[in-house]
Amino acid sequence: MEKTIREYILNLGVDDVGFANAAAYQSPKSYEITKFLPDAKSIIVLAYKVLSSCESPSWTAALNGYIDLGAFARSTQYQIARFLERNYDAKVANIPLSYPIEIHHDRRAIADFSQRHAAVAAGLGTFGRHNLVIHPSFGTRVNFVSIITNLELDPSPQNNEESCIHCNICVENCPGRALDDEGKTDILKCMKNSQPYGLGSDIRFWTELTDSSPEEQKEMFSSERYARLKQAAHLGNQYMCFNCMKLCPVGKK
Repeated sequence: MEKTIREYILNLGVDDVGFANAAAYQSPKSYEITKFLPDAKSIIVLAYKVLSSCESPSWTAALNGYIDLGAFARSTQYQIARFLERNYDAKVANIPLSYPIEIHHDRRAIADFSQRHAAVAAGLGTFGRHNLVIHPSFGTRVNFVSIITNLELDPSPQNNEESCIHCNICVENCPGRALDDEGKTDILKCMKNSQPYGLGSDIRFWTELTDSSPEEQKEMFSSERYARLKQAAHLGNQYMCFNCMKLCPVGKK
């Protein structure tokens, strides 16, 4: 069964795939895996190599590369889930790259599910100094999505090889200083720089607007700041910093 599923997945254009026992998924801050599927037994983790356009000096080209990847990942993930249900009478829960997620005040900037921890559990890499997963072939230039299922699948071999060379390039080039404490990413510091037009900026804009004069409000609505906030509201969070991913030398050809 595992061979058939793997072949189907790779034939869709997914770059790599790993299987993990649900019990092997250990993410200290995310929800328990049974929240997504009460009788979860396995996780199928799909790896997608990031296009070179994502390292473009043009923010437009880089972001569009990630948006396209997200659309392709959603499409293939959905096809795979249908394949599992149709051929194996499986139950599934698709966990995509990003939104929507539950949002609670006591869980600020914490994802419902950790794709990174699932990828490590499925043998698709190990954590680096930047706390990203380093894939044995793609380095950090890879994104993951997961399918939780009640199928009992043989887990993929664990990858225990140390891939990070501890060059500290990621730490030194983080504009938010979010990686200064080893083993921890300060998410709020990261988001302030990587998502400058996210929820916090949107709240600040409207708070300032209510305290402004009609002339100031007119100027605010015609500003680049408002246009970017509006665009972000339609497209989802817009990342404007990819330094930890694109500067990592591991896997770079």
